[in-house]
Amino acid sequence: MNEAWAIPLEGETSRSVSIRYFNFYRLVIASLLGIFGAVFQIGEASPAAYALVVFAYWIAAVGFMLITPQTRSQLNTLLMWQVALDVIVLTAIMFISGAQRGSVPYLLMTTLAGAALVGEGRMVLGFAAMATISVLAEQAARIILLGVHADDLTRTGITCLGYFAVALLARLLARRALVNEALARHRGAALQRQMRINARIIEDMQDGVVVIDESGLVRQINPRAVELLGVELVEGERVEMRVPELGADLEETLQTLSPVLRIERSGKTVRLRRVLAGEGGDQVLYLEDLDRIEAQARQLKLAALGRLTANIAHEIRNPLASVTQAAELLQDEKRTQMQQRLSRIVLDNAARIERIVHDVLEVGRRDRATMEVLDATAFVHNFLEEFAMHTPATRQCVEVEIEGQPRINFDRVHLAQILGNLLSNALRYCRQEPGSVRLKIVLQGDEQLLLSVSDDGPGIAAEERGRIFEPFHTTDPKGTGLGLYVAQELADANGARLVLAEAKQSTEFHLIARGQA
Repeated sequence: MNEAWAIPLEGETSRSVSIRYFNFYRLVIASLLGIFGAVFQIGEASPAAYALVVFAYWIAAVGFMLITPQTRSQLNTLLMWQVALDVIVLTAIMFISGAQRGSVPYLLMTTLAGAALVGEGRMVLGFAAMATISVLAEQAARIILLGVHADDLTRTGITCLGYFAVALLARLLARRALVNEALARHRGAALQRQMRINARIIEDMQDGVVVIDESGLVRQINPRAVELLGVELVEGERVEMRVPELGADLEETLQTLSPVLRIERSGKTVRLRRVLAGEGGDQVLYLEDLDRIEAQARQLKLAALGRLTANIAHEIRNPLASVTQAAELLQDEKRTQMQQRLSRIVLDNAARIERIVHDVLEVGRRDRATMEVLDATAFVHNFLEEFAMHTPATRQCVEVEIEGQPRINFDRVHLAQILGNLLSNALRYCRQEPGSVRLKIVLQGDEQLLLSVSDDGPGIAAEERGRIFEPFHTTDPKGTGLGLYVAQELADANGARLVLAEAKQSTEFHLIARGQA
């Protein structure tokens, strides 16, 4: 036996089911013949033989129901024995019934049609030939044994031709059905693959995706949308029940030039974009995280700024060194008071240019943060000792308050630069009294540390509060306008936030960073 015939192939499961239904039809016919045979006067010539044949037919049909073939070879063998049983039994009933055979020959035609639908290749013609030979043999036996007139041969011949015609027609229909089934299976598999790919793409998108139908019911949502909306949407539920922002005012929001929503649950600001998905009325809502877009824009800006700072440092520092050297030589002359004034102006401006270059370079190096866990108490006290060497007012004016023994996860150099900038500003604007500047560190929760720097100065004007972190914005004639901007960028590089607190009578900055007790 060829081994390929012993291996189950695609589609054999459906064919096995078809053969089982075909045998169920056989069981029904056997039952009907046993119950209604006498009503239609079938088998009247020999009732006992008829009953025995029908009973054996019914038993065989039940036995075939218990057989479960696994391979193509077994399926074909089972079908051949089933059709052979039908042909033998129905031919025997035709012989027993004699002139009262009625529609029994047409039952055999129905059997051939069913066999052609589940059979393969030339098996169909074999079944038709088997039925033809059996019917012709039955007719010949009737002529020879019972002396029946031979005129019935013409009708029998036409019936046999009908067997072949029905078998061929049923086989053609079966082949067409198999082709359509294979095509549908192939398209279904391709559709399933495409749906899995689409679902995976939607899940991995950086933008949130919500699919709703024309009545506002949620059909699909990706994890990013759940994160942006701050709530788990349920498929089949109305979207405004959990996210009111996407409810009645959605259409009005989408009509604006900048469709932006503030989601209260998640604290996110998202930009909406809607795409109609076909004629069914489904809508696809894309939710873009504006914070992420702004962060990407900031990264691009910083990358460009980094390239610019390298050029600035190269172009400014060389002539700056020459200016400084010339100023020092001019100061050494000490001929006139005007020369001293000019030399002082040159040196002051050279120092200012140097600070600008230094601050700009620090922004360009923000991506080089080396994170470490620092003892906040020890770090602050060491920093203040060093800072007081350059700013004596520190010892008198700065008051430190630290709760517990907190630790902070930060780059050591970056933290020192942020503290230096905040303290310099506070000392510049405070009243220069003991406790005028307060530096406080407190833990908020298990993994968040708050470092605040406040002073008792006049505070920041309301119109200036929104611009203090802008680069080159300053109210100090001697300042560069980069201090707070650089401090905020360095805080961001360490995963922290530097913000201006809502203090009405004074100025207070908060550095919120990762910390632990």
